[in-house]
Amino acid sequence: MTDTVARSARRDFLPYSPPLIGEDEIREVVDTLRSPWITTGPKTKRFEEEFAAALGSPGALALNSCTAAMHVALACLEIGPGDEVITTPLTFAATVNVIEHVGARPVLVDVEPDTLNIDPERVAAAMTPRTRAIMPVHYAGHPVERDTLDALARANQVTMIEDAAHALPARFRGRPIGADANPVAFSFYATKNLTTAEGGMLTGDPEFLDRARVMALHGMSRDAWKRYEKGGSWRYDIVAPGFKYNLTDIASAIGLCQLRKLERFHTRRQEIAAAYTAAFEVDEALEPPVQRAHVDHAWHLYVLRLRPHALRIGRDQFVDELSKRNIGTSVHFIPVHVHPYYRDKYGYARADFPVAYSNFERLLSLPLHPGLTDQDVSDVIDAVLDVVQTHRR
Repeated sequence: MTDTVARSARRDFLPYSPPLIGEDEIREVVDTLRSPWITTGPKTKRFEEEFAAALGSPGALALNSCTAAMHVALACLEIGPGDEVITTPLTFAATVNVIEHVGARPVLVDVEPDTLNIDPERVAAAMTPRTRAIMPVHYAGHPVERDTLDALARANQVTMIEDAAHALPARFRGRPIGADANPVAFSFYATKNLTTAEGGMLTGDPEFLDRARVMALHGMSRDAWKRYEKGGSWRYDIVAPGFKYNLTDIASAIGLCQLRKLERFHTRRQEIAAAYTAAFEVDEALEPPVQRAHVDHAWHLYVLRLRPHALRIGRDQFVDELSKRNIGTSVHFIPVHVHPYYRDKYGYARADFPVAYSNFERLLSLPLHPGLTDQDVSDVIDAVLDVVQTHRR
């Protein structure tokens, strides 16, 4: 197929990851707008309860982002200056930014070559008396080796805070991510497996979440619903210098509908991922993502890796070629240690985390969302294989 023919194979541009919002969500939002509560109120409470029930979580706190969930968790653990938090360089900057926000030092360790998740052996080697928490990221939706990391955290008397922005509804050894008592932060950003446009959830021990709930709303002893509902009192105390991280009932209305559709959405993501892998695993130029036998992958991302020895072009040109063929893509992620702030503050070099950096140079994320039709999936496969064929060594 010539480049001209390839470009005309798909006439309209296929966006990388748009949200899938239906009439149910629209009706639920309208119902909220017509109610007395549009900020945090009864629908947010329902969303928390239904989310916790769906995962078997001890408790859940709805917040305005996954970033907020991680920040609140660190603050409630009183992690601060002089403390260290171990995490991965292959993540969005928010994971590391929140460690900086509380004044602690982020300690980066490299990732596993297959899953691109944080390497437990390297975590063990990085532990010091100053370590207060381990913050693993379930990269792309593939769970980390959480039993090993949990055992390591317990042995060193530190807390594991899971960045589960990609991990709904992933399972590790049959148990949902978020079902345990340690803090776990989820994202409901527009591209996520469940969206509230902007939003997040923190799951964990109910007593811990009680403290987090106070910190998430200015450190107030009573939230607005408790103050303004019938029988409520206008009085409140500021018991800590908290944040403004609450989720609104408008956002929760969307979340309630999305939660009911999550299983169907997940099934479609699995089908798309399986179709991609079947098409790409036979080509020496392409390395599909892995799924270990003891996990259920959330398939938030389909991260395809190029094998440079088989191609005459690199990742950046490969992305450009797909765009010419009307296929949207993304890259997850630019490693933390090459961003100027972290590079300059901590003196990192690109080679400090060779697994993360070498994989970053050859990875791209393909469209993966439940709104993709079979024809869309076929178009993506055809475009990828055409670029490979056109630029094969």
